[in-house]
Amino acid sequence: MRVRLGIDLACRADHQASLADAAGEFMWSAWRFRTTPTDLAVLWDKLPADADVQVIMEPTRNAWAPVAAWLQARGAEVVLVPPERSADLRDYYNKHTKTDRLDSRILARLPLLHPEGLVAHDGPTPADPFRRATRRRSKLVKARVACWQRLDALLELLGPGYGAALHTDGYTKTALEVLARFGDPRDLRRYGQRRLTDLLVKTSRGKWRDDKAAELAAAARDAIELWAGGGLDFAELAIDIAGEVACARQLDTEICALETRIAALFKAADRRPDNNDDNDAGIVASVPCLDGILGAGILARFGDFDRFATLAGVRAFTGLVPKIDQSGNSGGHGGPTKAGDPGLRETLYLAADHLRRVDPQLAARYHRLIVTEAKHHDSALCNLAAAVATRIAACWRRHERYVLRDIDGRPITETEGRTIVTERYQIPADVRAARRRVSRAKQLKQRTGRRRKESTTAAPATNPPTTEPSEKVAHRP
Repeated sequence: MRVRLGIDLACRADHQASLADAAGEFMWSAWRFRTTPTDLAVLWDKLPADADVQVIMEPTRNAWAPVAAWLQARGAEVVLVPPERSADLRDYYNKHTKTDRLDSRILARLPLLHPEGLVAHDGPTPADPFRRATRRRSKLVKARVACWQRLDALLELLGPGYGAALHTDGYTKTALEVLARFGDPRDLRRYGQRRLTDLLVKTSRGKWRDDKAAELAAAARDAIELWAGGGLDFAELAIDIAGEVACARQLDTEICALETRIAALFKAADRRPDNNDDNDAGIVASVPCLDGILGAGILARFGDFDRFATLAGVRAFTGLVPKIDQSGNSGGHGGPTKAGDPGLRETLYLAADHLRRVDPQLAARYHRLIVTEAKHHDSALCNLAAAVATRIAACWRRHERYVLRDIDGRPITETEGRTIVTERYQIPADVRAARRRVSRAKQLKQRTGRRRKESTTAAPATNPPTTEPSEKVAHRP
């Protein structure tokens, strides 16, 4: 006997469950319970004895993870469905009503509507420390970039000299030290160029010397002259800059500690679970440029590649495969589906950008997409990113490490690969510029007309459009 248990999860309130048989007839519905061993045991006792249980739920924040783990431990098959899929069925049943009872009943009947879309969840969960660590690092890196952007905005008040001197490829430890001490340009001038040079040499280990000290001294002088007439309190600005510097330093410390932790977790996870042979370890790390954070980000989000039935399933999991739109005799491909984890797509995109510079086969593909097929850089990299995921999964399933090869299949080293890519597959400057140019049609599509007055919240329109009701403007996304 096969039964379907639909569970509508809640983060704070009670969960609700409904049970249906294989034909979709409800055996009971709207049973309330909490994520406690006692309530889960009562729920399990309500199921028919010796039944084949399929549990359908939405991945509601992290509330689904302990419920799924408890039920899987007792032999139930757990299926996670996208919220938009159950929402579509809910709208069909009752267009203007949303209740927890209705949600659980819909989830229990979802297998009747879309049985081929239900796949048992066997991938990484929020309980996996490797997955949590990589996702947390991604969030901290974005927070650090936001902190740097706020520093950029504060330094713009002092003129272009400060930003040009300090922010090259992110704020280094030396740049943060200078800002923490000399957010007030008057303090920097009083400190003196000779002592500033000694400080820069010491903190940067010789990378910044007299020329950088002179550049900073000139920037401080220009800032003081720029605000000679008043209007800016340098002391208050220095306090704000020091606060952002402290935030950036704290984020740097946490990211560094996470990267050390991720490295150990990556080494332990980068081996097939069914093989303890050392020669069968380090498959993902064997890919050039993926022996660090990028490789860890890919493996942590994919988990065991063997859980996918086909390599096509691996590509579909990335969300980088094109949408298919078919109707009658017409059909075509659209943009990427963007299904799944956006962090995985971001990591694969960056990995593809690194690999195309060292792998001649990927470089040749990128060159063809840009030069021959006139693709944009982002479109070409998304194409390569799906290929990178497929290659990694294929190596994992064949118990083989990644081997760089030339176009003719000859194995090569990384140095040889970079040389081949540089000599054969460089994109001409005029072609690169042409691919970056936005088409005239897209410019016209994105511009704001006089009939439709969109604006930012910083500068709202003084009056609504003349041809549209103001209610539409208020609800426009």
